[in-house]
Amino acid sequence: MTRIDRRALFTSGAAAALLAAAGGSVNASPKTGGVLRVAVPREGGMLEQAARGAVYDRLTEISSDGLLRGELAVSWTSAPDARTWTFDLREDAVFHEGTQLTAEHVVASLTVLGVEGADLRTATALGSHQLLLELVEPNPHLPYLLADAGQLVSLDGALPVSLSDAVGTGCYRVASAQEGRHFRASRVAGHYKAGTAGWVDTVEITVIPDASVRAEALRDGYVDVAALPEPCGLLQRGKFLYHPSSRDMALAARHDVGIPRTVGQRVPLDDGRIAERWWRG
Repeated sequence: MTRIDRRALFTSGAAAALLAAAGGSVNASPKTGGVLRVAVPREGGMLEQAARGAVYDRLTEISSDGLLRGELAVSWTSAPDARTWTFDLREDAVFHEGTQLTAEHVVASLTVLGVEGADLRTATALGSHQLLLELVEPNPHLPYLLADAGQLVSLDGALPVSLSDAVGTGCYRVASAQEGRHFRASRVAGHYKAGTAGWVDTVEITVIPDASVRAEALRDGYVDVAALPEPCGLLQRGKFLYHPSSRDMALAARHDVGIPRTVGQRVPLDDGRIAERWWRG
Protein backbone atom coordinates (compact mmCIF):
# COMPACT_ATOMS: atom_id res chain seq x y z
CA MET A 1 0.00 0.00 0.00
CA THR A 2 1.43 3.41 -0.95
CA ARG A 3 1.69 6.38 1.32
CA ILE A 4 -1.09 8.11 -0.59
CA ASP A 5 -3.29 5.06 -0.10
CA ARG A 6 -2.64 5.10 3.62
CA ARG A 7 -3.48 8.76 3.84
CA ALA A 8 -6.81 8.08 2.16
CA LEU A 9 -7.66 6.82 5.65
CA PHE A 10 -11.15 5.32 5.81
CA THR A 11 -13.01 3.68 2.98
CA SER A 12 -16.74 3.61 3.47
CA GLY A 13 -18.13 0.10 3.91
CA ALA A 14 -14.86 -1.60 4.75
CA ALA A 15 -14.11 0.93 7.47
CA ALA A 16 -17.48 0.45 9.10
CA ALA A 17 -17.11 -3.32 9.16
CA LEU A 18 -13.57 -3.09 10.49
CA LEU A 19 -14.37 -0.66 13.28
CA ALA A 20 -17.51 -2.51 14.29
CA ALA A 21 -15.45 -5.66 14.69
CA ALA A 22 -13.00 -3.67 16.82
CA GLY A 23 -15.75 -2.47 19.12
CA GLY A 24 -15.81 1.13 17.94
CA SER A 25 -18.70 3.56 17.85
CA VAL A 26 -19.64 2.91 14.24
CA ASN A 27 -23.07 4.09 13.14
CA ALA A 28 -24.09 4.60 16.77
CA SER A 29 -26.25 7.60 17.55
CA PRO A 30 -24.08 10.72 17.54
CA LYS A 31 -23.60 12.47 20.85
CA THR A 32 -23.24 16.18 21.40
CA GLY A 33 -20.48 17.73 23.47
CA GLY A 34 -16.86 17.23 24.38
CA VAL A 35 -13.60 17.87 22.60
CA LEU A 36 -12.21 15.97 19.62
CA ARG A 37 -8.41 16.07 19.60
CA VAL A 38 -6.61 15.02 16.42
CA ALA A 39 -2.87 14.61 15.81
CA VAL A 40 -1.59 14.86 12.24
CA PRO A 41 1.81 14.93 10.50
CA ARG A 42 3.29 18.12 9.11
CA GLU A 43 3.42 16.88 5.52
CA GLY A 44 0.42 16.30 3.30
CA GLY A 45 -1.57 19.39 4.30
CA MET A 46 -3.79 17.44 6.68
CA LEU A 47 -4.02 20.25 9.24
CA GLU A 48 -5.23 22.73 6.66
CA GLN A 49 -7.64 20.29 5.00
CA ALA A 50 -9.38 19.40 8.25
CA ALA A 51 -9.37 22.99 9.52
CA ARG A 52 -10.88 24.41 6.35
CA GLY A 53 -13.42 21.59 6.29
CA ALA A 54 -14.56 22.71 9.74
CA VAL A 55 -14.77 26.43 8.91
CA TYR A 56 -16.09 26.50 5.34
CA ASP A 57 -19.00 25.00 3.42
CA ARG A 58 -19.43 24.13 -0.25
CA LEU A 59 -22.40 24.27 -2.58
CA THR A 60 -22.84 20.49 -2.38
CA GLU A 61 -21.39 17.67 -0.30
CA ILE A 62 -21.02 13.93 -0.21
CA SER A 63 -22.81 13.58 3.10
CA SER A 64 -22.16 11.15 5.93
CA ASP A 65 -24.60 8.67 4.34
CA GLY A 66 -22.49 8.62 1.18
CA LEU A 67 -25.02 10.45 -1.00
CA LEU A 68 -24.67 13.72 -2.88
CA ARG A 69 -26.68 16.40 -1.10
CA GLY A 70 -26.96 20.14 -1.13
CA GLU A 71 -24.93 22.03 1.44
CA LEU A 72 -25.18 25.75 0.72
CA ALA A 73 -27.35 24.86 -2.28
CA VAL A 74 -30.85 23.54 -1.59
CA SER A 75 -31.60 22.57 -5.20
CA TRP A 76 -30.22 22.75 -8.71
CA THR A 77 -31.34 22.21 -12.28
CA SER A 78 -29.56 22.08 -15.60
CA ALA A 79 -30.38 22.74 -19.21
CA PRO A 80 -30.79 19.56 -21.31
CA ASP A 81 -27.23 19.88 -22.58
CA ALA A 82 -25.77 20.14 -19.02
CA ARG A 83 -23.92 23.30 -20.01
CA THR A 84 -26.02 25.78 -18.01
CA TRP A 85 -26.92 25.21 -14.36
CA THR A 86 -29.10 27.09 -11.89
CA PHE A 87 -28.54 26.74 -8.14
CA ASP A 88 -30.87 27.90 -5.39
CA LEU A 89 -29.15 28.71 -2.10
CA ARG A 90 -30.29 28.24 1.47
CA GLU A 91 -31.34 31.43 3.23
CA ASP A 92 -30.24 30.47 6.74
CA ALA A 93 -26.48 30.24 6.14
CA VAL A 94 -24.53 32.95 7.95
CA PHE A 95 -20.83 33.76 7.93
CA HIS A 96 -19.17 33.65 11.32
CA GLU A 97 -18.92 37.45 11.52
CA GLY A 98 -22.68 37.80 10.99
CA THR A 99 -23.12 38.35 7.25
CA GLN A 100 -25.87 36.33 5.56
CA LEU A 101 -24.71 34.20 2.64
CA THR A 102 -25.81 35.49 -0.78
CA ALA A 103 -25.29 34.41 -4.35
CA GLU A 104 -22.70 37.16 -4.74
CA HIS A 105 -20.45 35.42 -2.20
CA VAL A 106 -20.65 32.20 -4.18
CA VAL A 107 -19.97 34.00 -7.45
CA ALA A 108 -16.92 35.70 -5.92
CA SER A 109 -15.58 32.39 -4.62
CA LEU A 110 -16.10 30.59 -7.93
CA THR A 111 -14.44 33.48 -9.77
CA VAL A 112 -11.34 32.97 -7.63
CA LEU A 113 -11.33 29.16 -7.51
CA GLY A 114 -13.08 28.07 -10.70
CA VAL A 115 -14.36 24.49 -10.69
CA GLU A 116 -11.80 21.72 -10.73
CA GLY A 117 -12.74 19.26 -13.47
CA ALA A 118 -14.96 21.69 -15.38
CA ASP A 119 -14.30 24.81 -17.44
CA LEU A 120 -16.45 27.56 -15.94
CA ARG A 121 -17.32 30.30 -18.43
CA THR A 122 -19.40 32.56 -16.19
CA ALA A 123 -20.97 32.66 -12.74
CA THR A 124 -23.85 35.11 -12.35
CA ALA A 125 -26.10 36.02 -9.42
CA LEU A 126 -29.74 35.90 -10.56
CA GLY A 127 -30.99 37.11 -7.20
CA SER A 128 -29.91 37.19 -3.59
CA HIS A 129 -30.07 33.40 -3.30
CA GLN A 130 -29.93 32.07 -6.85
CA LEU A 131 -27.04 31.80 -9.28
CA LEU A 132 -26.41 30.70 -12.84
CA LEU A 133 -23.31 28.78 -13.85
CA GLU A 134 -22.40 28.47 -17.52
CA LEU A 135 -19.76 25.96 -18.60
CA VAL A 136 -17.62 26.03 -21.71
CA GLU A 137 -18.36 22.34 -22.29
CA PRO A 138 -21.31 20.29 -21.01
CA ASN A 139 -20.68 18.45 -17.76
CA PRO A 140 -23.46 16.41 -16.10
CA HIS A 141 -21.20 15.84 -13.08
CA LEU A 142 -20.98 19.48 -12.01
CA PRO A 143 -22.87 18.99 -8.69
CA TYR A 144 -20.38 16.28 -7.73
CA LEU A 145 -17.42 18.46 -8.69
CA LEU A 146 -18.73 21.26 -6.47
CA ALA A 147 -18.55 18.89 -3.49
CA ASP A 148 -14.76 18.69 -3.81
CA ALA A 149 -12.80 19.62 -0.70
CA GLY A 150 -11.29 22.63 -2.46
CA GLN A 151 -14.57 24.21 -3.60
CA LEU A 152 -14.95 26.42 -0.54
CA VAL A 153 -17.30 29.38 -0.34
CA SER A 154 -15.84 32.34 1.51
CA LEU A 155 -16.74 35.90 2.35
CA ASP A 156 -16.20 37.99 -0.81
CA GLY A 157 -14.18 35.19 -2.41
CA ALA A 158 -11.27 35.82 -0.06
CA LEU A 159 -9.30 32.62 -0.64
CA PRO A 160 -6.83 31.51 0.36
CA VAL A 161 -6.38 33.21 3.72
CA SER A 162 -4.45 32.18 6.80
CA LEU A 163 -6.28 29.81 9.12
CA SER A 164 -6.39 32.40 11.89
CA ASP A 165 -8.31 34.76 9.57
CA ALA A 166 -10.62 32.14 8.03
CA VAL A 167 -14.31 33.15 8.05
CA GLY A 168 -16.83 30.73 6.58
CA THR A 169 -20.33 29.39 7.12
CA GLY A 170 -19.22 26.03 8.52
CA CYS A 171 -20.11 24.38 11.81
CA TYR A 172 -16.98 25.67 13.56
CA ARG A 173 -15.58 29.14 14.18
CA VAL A 174 -11.82 29.63 14.51
CA ALA A 175 -10.71 30.17 18.11
CA SER A 176 -6.98 30.04 17.47
CA ALA A 177 -4.71 28.79 14.72
CA GLN A 178 -1.12 28.81 13.62
CA GLU A 179 -0.16 27.59 10.17
CA GLY A 180 1.63 24.26 10.26
CA ARG A 181 1.20 23.91 14.03
CA HIS A 182 -2.30 23.84 15.46
CA PHE A 183 -5.96 24.69 14.96
CA ARG A 184 -8.70 25.11 17.55
CA ALA A 185 -12.32 25.91 16.78
CA SER A 186 -15.63 26.08 18.63
CA ARG A 187 -19.06 24.98 17.46
CA VAL A 188 -21.29 27.73 16.06
CA ALA A 189 -24.50 28.06 18.08
CA GLY A 190 -27.71 27.88 16.05
CA HIS A 191 -25.94 26.61 12.93
CA TYR A 192 -28.20 25.43 10.12
CA LYS A 193 -26.74 21.91 10.46
CA ALA A 194 -27.53 21.67 14.18
CA GLY A 195 -28.76 18.16 14.95
CA THR A 196 -27.23 16.66 11.81
CA ALA A 197 -23.54 17.64 12.06
CA GLY A 198 -21.13 19.50 14.29
CA TRP A 199 -21.37 17.24 17.32
CA VAL A 200 -18.39 18.16 19.49
CA ASP A 201 -18.15 21.49 21.29
CA THR A 202 -14.52 21.99 20.34
CA VAL A 203 -12.14 20.50 17.81
CA GLU A 204 -8.38 20.65 18.26
CA ILE A 205 -5.95 19.60 15.54
CA THR A 206 -2.26 19.51 16.37
CA VAL A 207 0.73 18.86 14.15
CA ILE A 208 3.11 16.32 15.67
CA PRO A 209 5.82 15.62 13.06
CA ASP A 210 7.15 12.40 14.61
CA ALA A 211 4.82 9.42 14.06
CA SER A 212 6.08 7.68 17.18
CA VAL A 213 5.24 10.74 19.27
CA ARG A 214 1.74 10.87 17.74
CA ALA A 215 1.30 7.22 18.69
CA GLU A 216 2.47 7.91 22.22
CA ALA A 217 0.09 10.86 22.51
CA LEU A 218 -2.79 8.61 21.50
CA ARG A 219 -1.77 5.80 23.81
CA ASP A 220 -1.44 8.15 26.78
CA GLY A 221 -4.77 9.87 26.13
CA TYR A 222 -3.51 13.27 24.99
CA VAL A 223 -5.31 12.94 21.64
CA ASP A 224 -8.32 10.95 20.44
CA VAL A 225 -7.34 10.34 16.81
CA ALA A 226 -3.89 10.09 15.24
CA ALA A 227 -2.80 9.74 11.64
CA LEU A 228 -0.17 7.00 11.61
CA PRO A 229 1.67 5.50 8.61
CA GLU A 230 2.64 2.34 10.51
CA PRO A 231 1.90 0.62 13.85
CA CYS A 232 4.55 2.66 15.69
CA GLY A 233 4.47 0.55 18.85
CA LEU A 234 0.72 0.84 19.36
CA LEU A 235 0.04 -2.84 18.83
CA GLN A 236 -1.14 -4.70 21.93
CA ARG A 237 -0.73 -1.56 24.02
CA GLY A 238 -4.34 -0.49 24.21
CA LYS A 239 -7.76 -0.90 22.67
CA PHE A 240 -7.62 1.25 19.58
CA LEU A 241 -9.30 1.21 16.20
CA TYR A 242 -6.96 0.72 13.25
CA HIS A 243 -7.43 1.32 9.56
CA PRO A 244 -6.89 -0.35 7.19
CA SER A 245 -5.41 -2.90 9.58
CA SER A 246 -3.05 -3.22 12.51
CA ARG A 247 -0.33 -4.30 10.07
CA ASP A 248 -0.48 -1.23 7.86
CA MET A 249 -2.49 1.43 9.63
CA ALA A 250 -3.27 4.89 8.34
CA LEU A 251 -5.28 6.08 11.31
CA ALA A 252 -5.81 5.03 14.89
CA ALA A 253 -8.56 6.23 17.21
CA ARG A 254 -9.64 5.70 20.77
CA HIS A 255 -12.62 3.43 21.33
CA ASP A 256 -14.88 6.28 22.48
CA VAL A 257 -14.65 8.10 19.14
CA GLY A 258 -17.83 7.82 17.08
CA ILE A 259 -17.87 7.89 13.29
CA PRO A 260 -20.62 7.91 10.65
CA ARG A 261 -21.40 4.82 8.59
CA THR A 262 -19.76 6.27 5.49
CA VAL A 263 -16.41 8.03 5.75
CA GLY A 264 -15.04 10.04 2.84
CA GLN A 265 -11.84 8.84 1.20
CA ARG A 266 -11.09 11.44 -1.46
CA VAL A 267 -8.84 13.40 0.90
CA PRO A 268 -7.62 12.52 4.41
CA LEU A 269 -9.69 12.75 7.57
CA ASP A 270 -13.13 12.06 6.12
CA ASP A 271 -12.66 14.40 3.16
CA GLY A 272 -11.55 17.02 5.67
CA ARG A 273 -14.92 16.77 7.46
CA ILE A 274 -13.77 14.99 10.60
CA ALA A 275 -14.56 18.04 12.77
CA GLU A 276 -18.24 18.19 11.88
CA ARG A 277 -19.02 14.50 11.35
CA TRP A 278 -17.23 12.59 14.11
CA TRP A 279 -18.18 12.67 17.77
CA ARG A 280 -17.09 11.60 21.20
CA GLY A 281 -18.88 8.52 22.48
